[in-house]
Amino acid sequence: MREVLPDLLRWWRAGETVAIGTVTATFQSAPRPPGAAMLVGPDGTVVGSVSGGCVEGAVYELATRVRDQVNAPGWSGGEQGSPAGAVLQRYGVTDDDAFTVGLTCGGIIDVFVEAFSAVTFPEFNSLADSIKAGEPVALATVTAGRPEQVGRHLVVWPAAVAAGLGSSRLDDAVRDDARGMLAGGRTGTLHYGLDGQRRGEGLSVFIASYAPAPRMLVFGAIDFAAAVARVGTFLGYRVTVCDARPVFSTSKRFPDADEVVVDWPHRYLATQVQAGAIDDRTVICVLTHDPKFDVPVLAAALRLPVAYVGAMGSRQTHQDRLNRLAEVGLTEAELNRLSSPIGLDLGARTPEETAISIAAEIIAQRWDGAGTPLSQTTGAIHRQAMDGSRPTR
Repeated sequence: MREVLPDLLRWWRAGETVAIGTVTATFQSAPRPPGAAMLVGPDGTVVGSVSGGCVEGAVYELATRVRDQVNAPGWSGGEQGSPAGAVLQRYGVTDDDAFTVGLTCGGIIDVFVEAFSAVTFPEFNSLADSIKAGEPVALATVTAGRPEQVGRHLVVWPAAVAAGLGSSRLDDAVRDDARGMLAGGRTGTLHYGLDGQRRGEGLSVFIASYAPAPRMLVFGAIDFAAAVARVGTFLGYRVTVCDARPVFSTSKRFPDADEVVVDWPHRYLATQVQAGAIDDRTVICVLTHDPKFDVPVLAAALRLPVAYVGAMGSRQTHQDRLNRLAEVGLTEAELNRLSSPIGLDLGARTPEETAISIAAEIIAQRWDGAGTPLSQTTGAIHRQAMDGSRPTR
């Protein structure tokens, strides 16, 4: 939902009814992850994607029908009799015409299509405000169950809830589970009994977790850092460029960074750790290749449970850096976490090409990729993350 939020919020505030299709489950080689969304606006405008083009036409037709049913005079229930007007549809390869209503990649996706307006979801404004502010929040939606349950929502914050799923027992169970998924940044479908029994069957609830954007810390205010910041922002990171030299550390030099900080790298990193602003999604790129800057910050970073730590420099610089880090007490296991020289071997030379090689290495580590040309591999193209989760869009 995050990628379609501006348009969705604009139509919601205008009192319009739209339809939104959300991927709730994927199987095999599905092109988009759970949480990917597509809107069909009141004028038929399409925003977003659920399949990269494979089944967009079929989802558009279904979404248009759901939207128009809700707007029809005398409407009293959706395709499954739900109060919000909603239907769960599975799409996969079809023998007759895969290009029309099937996934030509061989995958299968479940898409939940619902009518969306201030009437069907009056609490949406609070959810949208939290997503825009980068506050952790989860949205629970009943996708299968009794007709009167399907399409109901529960908004879950770490310390509050809004809306409801129809019963206090179900709300309590989903609230607790959603907070656990939110803490881990996980999105997916949970199953319950029709009245919220944890070991029951018959009711499915899709939990979309909207955690704050992961952070990318770029240490070293050099030309390569500007390119890395640009690519990091494109990938969805909240990018900070930090350098102790104020003459180089300016917003004008790094317009794509979310913030530019003048401080010693190791000191800034320590303040962020103390503030709880570093987590296991954080990536750290040390581009200074100057021992007085990079050794102290790497000594701290390699002891943190972050997703990635990379450092720029030649092979000679890398070996000298390893020796210095060993001298200050880093273990072999900690040193092995360092990606240096930074990036994948793409033959990169320019700052922009180097930034792509760095981003490629970060992506490969995130998804356990090998960096091998797909033309030389077999098996699934799309992989699960190392922790088994997939990010919400």
